[in-house]
Amino acid sequence: MKLTENATHRRVVTANVNGKSVVQSDEQLPAYAFETVSGYAHTLLWVNPTTPDLNKEQKFDRYPDSVVPGPGGTSLHLVTFPPSAVFVDPSFDGEAARKESLSRLPGLADHFEKEDPAMHRTNTVDYAVVFEGEIWLELDDGKTVHLERGDVVVQNGTRHAWRNKGARPVTMLFFLSGAKEQATNIIHDNEPRIAPCVPIQQ
Repeated sequence: MKLTENATHRRVVTANVNGKSVVQSDEQLPAYAFETVSGYAHTLLWVNPTTPDLNKEQKFDRYPDSVVPGPGGTSLHLVTFPPSAVFVDPSFDGEAARKESLSRLPGLADHFEKEDPAMHRTNTVDYAVVFEGEIWLELDDGKTVHLERGDVVVQNGTRHAWRNKGARPVTMLFFLSGAKEQATNIIHDNEPRIAPCVPIQQ
């Protein structure tokens, strides 16, 4: 399945009512298509900011203050990255893209690295699944790993970037699990101590 500007994703949520499991909601969620980055789309499917309490009704009825969960929390994202060529096109407005990211990805976009907004780190363990297409994972020292549909990355709070070096968009599923902050962080030039997991590429 490929993500388009008009894509929607069905989300079914269950609950326990009077001791029985029931469907709490069944709805289509529209993907958010960035106006400033052609082909870039994001859908926040669910978020628990902290450890959920199953004695209470689980709700996701408003957009969160941060899409990065705290310790014990989780968030689930579908993201489509356009080819990297989009970011070097003369018509690309990096400042406009930054502002839209700050609005759409609160708690994330304000932590992109200054010199390379694709590079980032977050205090989470991330399970990243290549849903459609191919992408390159970049780590420190320029180390890259080529990933294809069905491949899975377990990201243990490491500094990294997602590079779409191909000619087609790639869609990925990200499950973020909030973790304790690392006792010692290696800080790179122009890098914040906490950075987002779903960056805009360059």
